[in-house]
Amino acid sequence: MATTNAAGREARAIQRSTRQSPYKMRLVIDEIRGKNVNEALSYLAFSKKHAAKQIEKVLRSAVANAEHAAREENDSLDVDTLYVKYAVINEGPKLKRFMPAAMGRATPIQKRTSHVEIIVAEREER
Repeated sequence: MATTNAAGREARAIQRSTRQSPYKMRLVIDEIRGKNVNEALSYLAFSKKHAAKQIEKVLRSAVANAEHAAREENDSLDVDTLYVKYAVINEGPKLKRFMPAAMGRATPIQKRTSHVEIIVAEREER
């Protein structure tokens, strides 16, 4: 989804039910919020966290959505002017499982999932 408003063009991408806990993913997404797209992509490429790979996919998708929207409107878009306007991790559905425990018991386990949403926008010229 891409929209144009008075502030400029923006595009978003969403990935739902990523198999990683929101807490771990928020550690990574907090680092890229507000940065230029190129800086964010280079940070994610060299990060050792598993969440960085998933977030990088969503960020690349948002950039591609912005380029596609510009092409649809016969407009030019410089990717170097894009920045991460909005980036959030929400909690997805939990997979509920049981693990064997001592004396024939079972203990519940929650395998958490995340929803990743990123919006990129053009930085206003000053």
